[in-house]
Amino acid sequence: MARLNLQALPMTSLQLFSTSGCHLCELAKQQLDALAIQNSLVYEEIEIALSEELVELYGVRIPVLREAVSGREIGWPFDLALLEGFLASLS
Repeated sequence: MARLNLQALPMTSLQLFSTSGCHLCELAKQQLDALAIQNSLVYEEIEIALSEELVELYGVRIPVLREAVSGREIGWPFDLALLEGFLASLS
């Protein structure tokens, strides 16, 4: 796993849209957490069930990682290599 240059990303700009009981969301969090340890990555987990609008937008697509400033997203399925590429493209 390579160390990414993420200094250009605001600390709270990454959002993981997920919901309770979603096993794919748990897998996505494990991958993000692995990258977080290596890269001082911080993300905000957003529970879509608390908003009808978010359920409509993301209900069948979760987990989705979104960079809030640009609005760019990566949806499931993704692995560490795809996540690294997505994050590298943001900085």
